[in-house]
Amino acid sequence: MFPYVPNLALAALDPGEVTRLLVALGVLLVAARVLGELARKLNQPSVLGELAAGVLLGPALLGRVLPDAQAWLFPTEGPTKVVLEGIRLLAVTLFLLVAGLEVDFSRVLKQGRAASSVGILGIAVPFAIGFAVAWRFPELVGWSGQVPRGTHALFFATALSISALPVIAKTLIDLHLYRSDFGMIVIASAIFNDLVGWMVFAVILGMVGAQGSPDALLGVVASIIAFTILILTVGRWAIHRTLPWVQAHTSWPSGVLVFAIALALFGGALTEKAGLHAIFGAFLTGVALGDSSHLRERTRTTIREFVSSFFAPLFFAGIGVGIDFLANFDLLLCTVVMLVACIGKIGGAALGARLAGMVPRESWAIGFAMNARGSMEIVLGLTALKYAIIDERMFVALVVMALLTSVMSGPFIQRVLGRPRPRRFARLLSSKAFVDRIAGPDRRGAVRELSRALATASGLDAGRIEEAVWAREKLGTTGIGDGIAIPHARIAGLAAPLIAFGVAPQGIDFDAADGKHARLVFLILTPAEQPGAQLEILADISRTLKDPDVRTKLVEVTNWTELLAALRADVDAR
Repeated sequence: MFPYVPNLALAALDPGEVTRLLVALGVLLVAARVLGELARKLNQPSVLGELAAGVLLGPALLGRVLPDAQAWLFPTEGPTKVVLEGIRLLAVTLFLLVAGLEVDFSRVLKQGRAASSVGILGIAVPFAIGFAVAWRFPELVGWSGQVPRGTHALFFATALSISALPVIAKTLIDLHLYRSDFGMIVIASAIFNDLVGWMVFAVILGMVGAQGSPDALLGVVASIIAFTILILTVGRWAIHRTLPWVQAHTSWPSGVLVFAIALALFGGALTEKAGLHAIFGAFLTGVALGDSSHLRERTRTTIREFVSSFFAPLFFAGIGVGIDFLANFDLLLCTVVMLVACIGKIGGAALGARLAGMVPRESWAIGFAMNARGSMEIVLGLTALKYAIIDERMFVALVVMALLTSVMSGPFIQRVLGRPRPRRFARLLSSKAFVDRIAGPDRRGAVRELSRALATASGLDAGRIEEAVWAREKLGTTGIGDGIAIPHARIAGLAAPLIAFGVAPQGIDFDAADGKHARLVFLILTPAEQPGAQLEILADISRTLKDPDVRTKLVEVTNWTELLAALRADVDAR
């Protein structure tokens, strides 16, 4: 037994404090989970419900109706307050680890001109507009005078420039666009936004800590650059070499979970010690870990689900508990922030897409996709509030803007990309392009076999088809889960979309997020001149095969007639 040490910090938590802490965490977690699930059922981001749970339990509502109960659950001082703050710090640190895991350097590089154009203008235009507005009209955008005018303007510009990669990815997944070329460009651009935005924000925090001293600021900037280079070179190499050993000698998923979380905590501790914020270290650690080819998509999903099911709800609900949203709601400030944010981000990203040669419809859709700010904006704002860069009125305005842009993103993408009569994949299938049993043991073999079948049906060169599809496959896996894969490519001069379909009863590893091997493989070719065709076909496949009964019937088909019978009811219904 360990001896009792009366002067330990934990000893300050007497039985009453322990009871209050556990009840507070339980109430917060249940409320956040319930309202988060409700938000998802309404096709809204779960963070909207989680934040609403905090607002209901905080001074904005519970504090007005039952002030004594609210003060008992969430005290403003004392040991319970300290422990809750510690849990929130741990939660945001792990949340930034997950955000870093989503970053993929190779994806940015492989998307080339389109991603670089959207990424650069998608951050430069809102940054320039935000800085100009904050510098010219500082009081209009919530400058409190507690920090230099330039520091506040830089933060406001950065806040309007950054996107929310997790929210964008979730929106694209919900719209069945994540694995499309459109989705890859948006994700690559958002990755660029995250990297640049968080590095700029780290510099801003350094400016606050330097208190106007050029030497101190130079030291902070040097620390940021040094740590970034160190973690993305030596750290990245070390993680890549260590990860296979961890996976081979520890049980899954606990071994990898502990490895990832420990790395995030050590990275956060290192940057905090260096005078930066812990979340910056956790984010870059996640980037280094996520860039390893040894990290399976299934493992990423496990880490993401672990953090989002417990820590993220506590963090976002805790925000509402700590701030009176009603007392600090300023309609004029919220309106100005919302307008400036949307004009800069939508306009900049859309302009970048147009300059990259994309059609107007798809360019505007990219602008609306990049406009989602969501959880990352809230984390950014809360950190700035802690350092007194902004006040609570400005924080509430940023939260309102983050939630509204996240909510509007999906519907506007659908509206901009919508067509009166979308294409149905079942009508594009051909008996000659149907392979009842794919013999290829891996992704490349399956692509080769389906390319040959499609060449027979269309008269195109099989080698050309395989080369185009495999080049696209290397940009990011097309396994969408539930045993389905959709390798695809755009080909210039193609008269109309073409589809080859094959069944692989043995399953082929397309590195899907759910870890399931693909047994239904659709190889899709669309004209490069018709960008919307690919999006419609991919979305229709996802909608149709969402029904597990349809998937089961398709896996069991052995000839063309059975395939038609399996799909006929759905085709007729449409």
